[in-house]
Amino acid sequence: MSEDRRGGRRHDDSRRGRDDRGGRDDRRGRDDRRGDRRDDRGNRQDDRGDRRDDRGGRRDDRRDRPRDTQGRERSGSRGQGGPRRGWSSSRPSERSRASTPSRLVALEGLRLVREEDSYANLVLPRLLRSHRVSGCDAAFTTELFYGSLRAQGRLDAIIAACVDRPLAKVEPALLDVLRLGAYQLLDMTVAPHAATSETVALARAEVGAGGASFANAVLRRVGEKDLATWIAEVAPDREKDPTGHLAVVHSHPRWVVRALSDALAGNGRSRDEIDQLLEAQNQAPAVSLVMRPGLTDLDELIDHGASRGRLSVFAAAWPSGDPGGMDLVKQGRVAVQDEGSQLAALSLALGADDLVLADDAHWLDLCSGPGGKTALLGGLTIDHDADLLAVELQEHRTELVDRAVASLREAGCEITTLTADGTTIGAERPGEFSRVLADVPCSGLGALRRRPEARWRRTPADVGQLGAIQRDLLTSALDATAPGGVVAYVTCSPHLAETRLIVADVLKRRDDVERLDARPAVRAGLLPAVRDEVKLGEGPDVQLWPHVHGTDAMFICLLRRLPVPTEEGTPSS
Repeated sequence: MSEDRRGGRRHDDSRRGRDDRGGRDDRRGRDDRRGDRRDDRGNRQDDRGDRRDDRGGRRDDRRDRPRDTQGRERSGSRGQGGPRRGWSSSRPSERSRASTPSRLVALEGLRLVREEDSYANLVLPRLLRSHRVSGCDAAFTTELFYGSLRAQGRLDAIIAACVDRPLAKVEPALLDVLRLGAYQLLDMTVAPHAATSETVALARAEVGAGGASFANAVLRRVGEKDLATWIAEVAPDREKDPTGHLAVVHSHPRWVVRALSDALAGNGRSRDEIDQLLEAQNQAPAVSLVMRPGLTDLDELIDHGASRGRLSVFAAAWPSGDPGGMDLVKQGRVAVQDEGSQLAALSLALGADDLVLADDAHWLDLCSGPGGKTALLGGLTIDHDADLLAVELQEHRTELVDRAVASLREAGCEITTLTADGTTIGAERPGEFSRVLADVPCSGLGALRRRPEARWRRTPADVGQLGAIQRDLLTSALDATAPGGVVAYVTCSPHLAETRLIVADVLKRRDDVERLDARPAVRAGLLPAVRDEVKLGEGPDVQLWPHVHGTDAMFICLLRRLPVPTEEGTPSS
């Protein structure tokens, strides 16, 4: 027996880990029998291959052992006794607990958006329910999921500055993990050590030990600077490349920045508002509810925790979280709907009362899925003794419309759904309808607050392809409209190629249509208290803006089919 420099006894091999009193040494369990030693400071030296380098860090000779493509080591290797058990999930020294459910849900959501083109606003509520994430954890998950999607372009620019390879060569799942980690470090109030360690655990669970090591190195570099410093480093100079600068700072593709700037100018606004617009599109929208006409009222919603909406006469504001569990929502008497979408439907259902010069008995929703605007229109048909036909191209979306209007049908509203091609309705049922809503498929650039993935999913080529469909649908809507009837052409995009240019292109080929001033019709759907305060532009069309109206960027154009002149020269329907 001998003493170390600190006066303690060192055990010989024959004692097998017993202390001076014959008891088992409980400091670290078995020691010398397996080659366990302590250095002069009492640190472990492991004769099995584990050493310390010159800086005191662990030098692991096991790195040369066979590993799979994800850096995992075989456990229970042959020649050392015991059965061969395959690959371990990570290096033993790197094994750690799994990440939190909130982060796992956010990562699964990113995967579904990336691999299956899922809509962010549809996939997250389902994941929160299936993983039973609620309360503060759900709020954290929501901010992390939506925030990392919105900031993807900016995050990628920063991550690219911290890796030694093109991002295209980084495994997609690992890149998703890095985005979540970088967003926590730069945009959230998460403690840096927690953001890093939890993200590394997430990487280990998803892509193995090699990915975890890579994530750890990258995130440590990301955490060396704050967001403002990173932006100053990776964003192009604003004077030399203003579009590129805005694209990084506000995390929008270059082509979207240009398109939105052109849309501002094309609608009589200053291009200098582009910073405000892009910033507004990066803000999480408040939850707006719509009351189904005749099925509930504001007092009942207030009893459930809601408050009066800001703009629409049928709107209510929900404080936070998912209102899907509320009985009124389950019963179909209330739904989630942006106030801009409500105003678009109300411009036709309420605002066109003085504009329709035809027999007002038959209404048409030409592109009705998923049914939000259909339900608002349908609920108001009773006041006009009218019926509503809702057309949708895809069967599964027709089913969504049926669910949206089920409670209204029970209340006596005459609403029929039809799975058909909206571009052919005008030829099949010409001149039949007095009010037609053509809420056409579009790029969704006006709804980037709630569908942030659209900015990365869409391309300029998509706008061109959608333009052909939009023209065909507007033409069909006009053909289906009775003389004296009114068409509302609506998009959730302010892109000029989807809005004013589409209308101009269709109208130049027709001499039986007139363009109406949509501003009074939109005002008809506003709350009386704000009816005279809300600015609706120069007309005749109305373009709503997130940074001006707090809504999605809805475009609303009203067109009337000219009445047929009689022999006496007076118009007739």
